[in-house]
Amino acid sequence: MVAMLNRTYIERDGRFQVSGDFRDGRSALEWITVHPTDLAVLDVYMPEFTGLELLRQLRSREVQVDAVMVTAATDTKVVDQFLKLGVVDYLVKPFTLQRFQQALEKFCQFRQAMSSQGNVSQADLDKLLAVPEGESAIPKGLQERTMERIRQCLLGASARGLTSEEVAGRTGLSAVTARRYLNHMLEMGEVSSRVNYDTGGRPSMMYHLLSVL
Repeated sequence: MVAMLNRTYIERDGRFQVSGDFRDGRSALEWITVHPTDLAVLDVYMPEFTGLELLRQLRSREVQVDAVMVTAATDTKVVDQFLKLGVVDYLVKPFTLQRFQQALEKFCQFRQAMSSQGNVSQADLDKLLAVPEGESAIPKGLQERTMERIRQCLLGASARGLTSEEVAGRTGLSAVTARRYLNHMLEMGEVSSRVNYDTGGRPSMMYHLLSVL
């Protein structure tokens, strides 16, 4: 499921093509060693051996591949080891589609800067090494704290999803405010929506959170 969601996120960006996905670290290692690959999206916890062991093996074999970590592992020692191995970005689950897209954009900017002729300026380096501001980059009038309340509300919902009125009732927001946030999250690809005709009355729009991995 995680691999499927990662593939879906990546394929939304026309600059990328998914060459393969693997259920364990050993299969990924053998494939990447033989097939030139630009970017690997890795988890820490994988069968056979971990993402950390995989990345170490790739580095020891001098395989030129960048990596983005997508994982629930937040132990400082683990994070430090990955950073020292030169990962492009480190995303902690759950995260938003917007944050995932920022990781891809960061990789593209880095590759573009490194492939250019001549020297990299200090301004270019500052831009590449800056921590993205993704989660707070929301329209004026919306608040990240309220957005997180809605995320948690949808996270606890059943497979049926929730209507905007149900989200409003569970979060203490007005229906108008809830719809405004849900529409923004829909535009950002953080939630999906579908029309539910099985209400016995007027059809209603159901919302589902997409960004939980």
